[in-house]
This record gives sequence, C-alpha cells and structure tokens, in this order.
Amino acid sequence: MKLPPKFVLLLLVTLVFTFVVESTRTAVGQDEPAKRMTPELLWKLGRLGEAVPSPDGTQVAFTVRRYELAEDKGSSNLFIMNVADDTKVVALEKWPSIGSIDWIDNESGSHLFFEGINPDDAVGSNQAWSVDTKTHDLKQVTSIEGGISNFKVAPTGGKIAFTLDIKLDQKPNEIYADLPKADARIIDQLMYRHWNAWHDYRYSHLHVCVLGKDGVAGAPVDLMEGRKADCPVPPFGGTEQFSWSPDGTEIAFTIKDVDKWEESTNSDVFVVAADGSGEPTNISKDGLGYDNNPVYSPNGRLIAYSSMERAGFEADRNRIMVYNRKRETAKEITKGLDQNANGPVWKSDSKSMIFDSERDGTTQLFEITIKGQTLKQLTEGWFNWHFFGELNTADAANDTLIVSRTNMLRPAEIYSLDNKKGKKLTDINDAIYANLELPTIEQRFVEATDGKTIQCWVINPPGFDPNSDKKWPMLTYCQGGPQGQIGQWFSYRWNFHLMAANGYVVVAPNRRGLPGFGREWNDQISGDWGGQAMKDILSATDAMTAEKFIDKEHVAAIGASFGGYTVYWLMGNSADRFCSMIAHCGVFNLESMYGATEELFFVNWDLGGPYWKNDEVLSKYQKFSPHRFVKEWTTPLLVIHGQKDFRVPVTQGMEAFTAAQVQDVPSRFLYFPEEGHWVMRPQNGVLWHRIFFDWLNRYCKDGK
Repeated sequence: MKLPPKFVLLLLVTLVFTFVVESTRTAVGQDEPAKRMTPELLWKLGRLGEAVPSPDGTQVAFTVRRYELAEDKGSSNLFIMNVADDTKVVALEKWPSIGSIDWIDNESGSHLFFEGINPDDAVGSNQAWSVDTKTHDLKQVTSIEGGISNFKVAPTGGKIAFTLDIKLDQKPNEIYADLPKADARIIDQLMYRHWNAWHDYRYSHLHVCVLGKDGVAGAPVDLMEGRKADCPVPPFGGTEQFSWSPDGTEIAFTIKDVDKWEESTNSDVFVVAADGSGEPTNISKDGLGYDNNPVYSPNGRLIAYSSMERAGFEADRNRIMVYNRKRETAKEITKGLDQNANGPVWKSDSKSMIFDSERDGTTQLFEITIKGQTLKQLTEGWFNWHFFGELNTADAANDTLIVSRTNMLRPAEIYSLDNKKGKKLTDINDAIYANLELPTIEQRFVEATDGKTIQCWVINPPGFDPNSDKKWPMLTYCQGGPQGQIGQWFSYRWNFHLMAANGYVVVAPNRRGLPGFGREWNDQISGDWGGQAMKDILSATDAMTAEKFIDKEHVAAIGASFGGYTVYWLMGNSADRFCSMIAHCGVFNLESMYGATEELFFVNWDLGGPYWKNDEVLSKYQKFSPHRFVKEWTTPLLVIHGQKDFRVPVTQGMEAFTAAQVQDVPSRFLYFPEEGHWVMRPQNGVLWHRIFFDWLNRYCKDGK
C-alpha cells in the first residue's frame, strides 16, 4: 500500500524528533543504564575519618580522605558543618594527612586542634596545628624534628600530649664503631619484628607540652623516660590508649611492659602527673589480660577502661572497669553481660557510658549506667554504628548523639541519633551512589551439623530475581580473625558490594568462633581450627547451593588470614564443593607458622602452645594443618601474599603455591614486595581486585 506523501513526511519528522530526543536524553545521562561498583570507583569513594561535635553542640568537625589513583596517594579535607541545616565549609583542603581532632572553646576563642602534614611542607613532617573555627586562620603548634604522632589536647586547652619515638637500643654499628658499614642485626630476644615492621631500636613515648600565650608549644616532657615500652601498644593502638583528666593535671595511659612480650597480653593502665613529676602508678595491676583505653569521667572522679580477664587470649570478652580515683578501687560494670563492651565513652553527666558491641552480625550502640548497671540499646537495624559524641553536652535533657552508620553496600556517613532514629547529616558519597545500581542484603539462618543455628549474610547481585530461571555463580566468604564478626562493615578489599556487582551471589556465614553470638560460640574455635567452624562454612555453602538460582558447578571459596587458612583447609578437605579458591595471607603450615610468627600468645592460646609441648598439642597441629592434606589438592588456587606480613609470614603463601605447582594444580601467586597483611596502596589495591576477579571469572563464569 502506498502511503500519502504528507503521512510519509510526518513519519520521517516523528522518527527524527524521537531520535534527537532520545540522543539528548542519553547525552544528559537520562535513561542511562545504572552503573555498578568497580575497583577504580571503590578508590574514588570518600572515607570518613575523625569527627567531633563543637562544645556548644551546634557544629561538627570531620575529616574525609580521598585517593587519586593515578598519583597512587591520598589527601584529606577538614570540614566544619552546621548541624541545624547541614551546611558545611572546608576549613582545610587537600592535606597529605589530617589526624585526630579536638575542639576546644576557652578564653582564647574556639579552635580545632589536630595533627597533620601541611601540603606546603617539603619534608612532610607530621605536626600539631590549630585552626580558628570562625576565621579559619591556621597556626603551627609544634615544630619537632621527625614529627609527632597520636595527638590530644587537654580539655582546658593549655597543654597538649603526643607521642615521639625515642631511641633506647643500640645498632651494631654503634656497638662496634669501627664497623660503620656492617649491615646486620644482633638479636637477643623475640619481637625483633612485629606485624609489618622490624624493631627500629626506638620506643613510642608519651610527651606533654605547655602551650604559650602565642599558642605555640614549649619543650616536650617525656612521661615515660627510660622505659623500654610503647604507648600506644603496637601494632594497632592509637589515641584511644591515653586520656587527659578534665583539669589537665593528669594523664592515664596504656603500656605493655612485661617479660616475654610475645607470649603475653598483659597490658596495663597507668596514671601520671602531666608535668612529669612522680612515677606512673598502675591502676589495673590485678588484671592479667588486656587493660587499655582509659577515659576520665567528666566530673574527674572516675576512670573507665577496657579489660579482658583471661591472660593470653586476645579475643576474650571486652569488659568495662571503672576505677574510683579517691578509693583507688576498680569494679566491673558489665558483669554478667554475654557480649563485648568496646570503646566506652562517658556521657556528660558522668552517670553512664556508651559503648559499641557486636550483636547478631551487626555492631550496635548501648548505654549502661554506673549505678545499677542498667543496659539500654540505642541503635537498631542492619548497620554498624560508631559513637563520636553528644550533640549538646550543655543540655542534660538532650539525648541526641553524633554517630556514623555503615553497611555492606556503602561506607560511613555521619548521622544525628535521637531515640533510635537517625538523621543523615553528610553527603560524602551521595553523588557517586546516585548513579549506582545496588546489590541487596539478605539474612539467612542455616542449621549446623550439631543442631545449632548459623547466621549468614547473603549479598545478591543487582538485578537478582530468585524466581527467574537464571543461575548465578556463588562465592563462599571465609572470615579471618579467627575471632572477628562478619558485620555490616564496608571493606576496601573484601568488598561484598563489589563482588555482587561483578555478578556473584555471596554467602558470608558467621561461623563458630565469631563474636556477637555469645561467649560459648566465640570460644569454640580455639583448639578446634579444622573442626566445627569448617563444618559451619560447609553447611552454609550446601544450604545455598540447594537453591535453584545457584549454579552449584561454579562456586568458589575465598578468604584472608584465618580465612586463607580456611581456603587451604578446604582445598584438602571437601574441595569437591568448589571450582576455584583464593587465599590471601593464609596460614598453610602450622608448625612453620609457629616458628616464624611474632605474637606467640595468639597461637599459644588457639593451638595450645608450641607443637613440641606434648603429644596432645602435637596431635592438633597434625590434625588441623592444611599442609598435611595437599595430596588431595586439585582445585585451581590463587595465592596472594605480602612480603612485609610478619603475622602470617610470606613463606606460608610460598609453601602453598609450591605445593600446588608441584602437583600441577592450576595456580597463580600474586606477590606484593612492599605490602604487609593488608594491601594499602591504591594502585596495588586495584591490581589486587583485577587479578581477584580475573581468576574467579576464569573458573566460575567461563567454566574453563
């Protein structure tokens, strides 16, 4: 049929108009397919650092760190935000680093004190600074050669505390001055290296300076003079390990000063006059485990600190002890609580404390009263919460808190919290997430082989529909620790959002040995590494592969540290469930691990001591060491390890890779000469993920 010319013309005009409109919509980003998370985008996300409310409760100062992948480094900005309308200004921009922040209001005005590296400093020395919160005028407070660490201001604003590395040990060239070019170490005891660094003949000592009228620090006073001990306690301690008294005359601090450091968890809390007069006094000497993180009550009468009861057990229940300064006695206020009480912080009335605790695969905030020990849960939901401070300490009736909230899908943002209701205050990553197609989080419960219930997180890919005919490859995530809950954290390495965005269903079981489910559940991993915990992981795997939407022929097991151990264990025990494996910094040979690791208290507790201790202990090494089952290895294996990992030495990964290669098991070794237990540099991080997904896709998608 021949169409009328006018109709043909109208049709052509309509088609052209439609093409132009659709082209325009695409050009401006309308109707574009939603983007998904990538390794490169992961490194574009802003990372919330410190946050502190102003003394009058009207503002919040906070830091955000961002990375430039091409430059392989990051920088930090300092913001000041009005709580009432969420508006914010940039007080400092693109500093190489900005550390802890203190907000002080006194007769000299309102100032933010912080530690950081000025971008104009060619040397890159970390110093103390202050910035006027109204004018944003910047002042350098310290000028100490080599820089400072772990900075805190006294509540009165007249003094500052920080740590300096003090050299107390001699190098071989100093003992033998006629051999200046000799390159060696003389080692007489253990702990010659720790986590990712060799002992550098120095010790981190707490120092105090008085600020002059010009706001500049005077000469530092060493509060630990001559003592071969560190504050904070390495490797993970920070400013939380010391605290100023409200009047600025005293400091409580944490050190671990014991014989056989490598076999003990016995750290203690000491108090000392801030002017350095007198000897430090140990207020936690009766405790045999970790005692740390002291904090004075606002009225100055009490000191709270964290404490673990059992000697040598690094994952014991964290308790809150309260020390009465007048009576010189301490009592536990969390007695009978079958959960951890982490990071206690006083409320302004000195009558109660806020702490965080793992609970059912999340981290929630709780408040506990000093008298009566009444417990109240302050938060809820599938999130990890962190407490920064009260919004208005001047108003006793105001219970609004400043907190951060995180889940597996997006990193931390700042919220105000009132009666369990959170109001989002920051928009650190809103622009990026506006165009992202998100995975979904699901909670599942699986029956264990002993009849108990295993809580599992399941992360489903964008576009997932359980009722469709599509079958998805799956990743079984094996947690490290071995005691470290799979909570609603946002990892920049083991990122479940990114895994799901790459088309994988992820199952992450909170197996035996993980906190948040009672002490009995937490403790069951010790002495039973290859036992019930492994059965729990297999139970979760089997429950998921029974679902019609899972491609049971394309399931991989992945994990780091103890999770890497788990992967090696599964390689020789029940590998038939998996088509591919990835182990990052995993434990492979328990006997050689004992002889090369540093913190022996960890293996002494979890394995019962050195393998030569007695036949019973030796039998556990033989029963649970993955290297004894390599004859069963057939599954393709990716090994990842860093040279500077001294907790799980790099030879563990090398041994595993050798075992795979000798048996012609498809395998690859991703080796980082300058990384430790974690991968910290941006470009190394992106490379990690590219190799990670390349390996998975070979066997879980391409089916080779």
